[in-house]
Amino acid sequence: MTATTTSIPTTSVAETTTVRVGSRRAPIAFAVAAAAAILLFVVFGRTGDTTFRLSAPTDLVQLPPLVVPARTTTALLTAALVALAVFAVWRTASGRRVSLWAGAGFSAVFLAAFLTWAAAGHTLPVLGLLIGTVGISTPLVFGALGGVISERVGVINVAIEGQLLGGALVSAVVASVTGSPVAGVLGAVAAGVLVSLLLAVFAITYWVDQVIVGVVLNVLVVGLTSFLYSTVLTEDAATLNAPPRFRAVEIPGLSQIPLIGPTFFRQTVIVYAAYVAVAAVYLGLFHTRWGLRLRAVGEHPQAADTVGIRVGRTRFRAVAVAGAVAGFGGAYFTLGAVGSFQQEMTAGMGYIALAAVIFGRWDPVRATLAALLFGFATNLQYVLSVIGSPVPSELMLMLPYVVTIVAVAGLVGRVRGPAASGLPYASR
Repeated sequence: MTATTTSIPTTSVAETTTVRVGSRRAPIAFAVAAAAAILLFVVFGRTGDTTFRLSAPTDLVQLPPLVVPARTTTALLTAALVALAVFAVWRTASGRRVSLWAGAGFSAVFLAAFLTWAAAGHTLPVLGLLIGTVGISTPLVFGALGGVISERVGVINVAIEGQLLGGALVSAVVASVTGSPVAGVLGAVAAGVLVSLLLAVFAITYWVDQVIVGVVLNVLVVGLTSFLYSTVLTEDAATLNAPPRFRAVEIPGLSQIPLIGPTFFRQTVIVYAAYVAVAAVYLGLFHTRWGLRLRAVGEHPQAADTVGIRVGRTRFRAVAVAGAVAGFGGAYFTLGAVGSFQQEMTAGMGYIALAAVIFGRWDPVRATLAALLFGFATNLQYVLSVIGSPVPSELMLMLPYVVTIVAVAGLVGRVRGPAASGLPYASR
């Protein structure tokens, strides 16, 4: 009788800082971006000076504006991009790997060149751009964190849009009736949990296709919230749709740091909660027993079941937590930004958050950075239109999705989700 051993695929908790890429994808991505830079910034280069305004008039420490000649600066930055592309080709040809830092540096140089080119002859309010980015990104961060938790346990969470929208509606109504924004946040959390439990019941208990369930739930929530808005909220807006908003709170000392302080430390409580949520989800997933069990269920549920982990219960609880996090983000729309509920006000941000999960490779920190990228691109189109830049707004709307495609194709290497994500499992 011969004994056999079975190897169980596992994933390492620690992530390396070097991303392994194919022999051709990274240099091709670098070369295509460098060629686009030559065409955009050199062939169709723009003249005039670009002024980067780094401080607001009310800041305690004033930073002088940075004024650079647009054509010269973009030409130099384009040369740097070409050099980085050549470096990537050389690294790959010599059998070495292209690190994540090379991709990050390339992206930063390209962004600097684009901003200089787009704002030629105008003044770009950098501080306003960054503050707006944090605000727009906040619900995306909560949605992306909910997506990471859910998919790490093996349930594809396409219903992030419904969780955000449901949280926005309930938070507005509860806060309006009670006069307490805190009560509104709790209501938003409850709404997110309710939507996520519907997802869990159909996906985990009845084995319905998780993507289809998520899409159907999104359509259901959109229809339900639109009906309630048109038939209930608009009839008595003063009572049901006039919630008190969270005011911005300055963190003493930190809020006075030039550029960084006004961006990150003059925000509302919901934004500060996003900072805490990112750290909590990261520590919970990678440094607690709960996170280890959750990731084991998402990678190899049969092995987890063998050692006594109840797969169904673990998935139910994790999906509920994910819904609570996403619902919390929905409260930002009504209690932190707009001040009232509007029909379909999430505007597809749940789907963008799902893209951030994939872009961030199912890691809470990377998904947060991806959400900030989407928020930056969205806010940039508003800022460029205000300053009178000739860059078409449609181009800016395309930018985050183009960046995602390019990054997944070459800059972040092979993208692999949890092995059991989307797969039903029957416990023994």
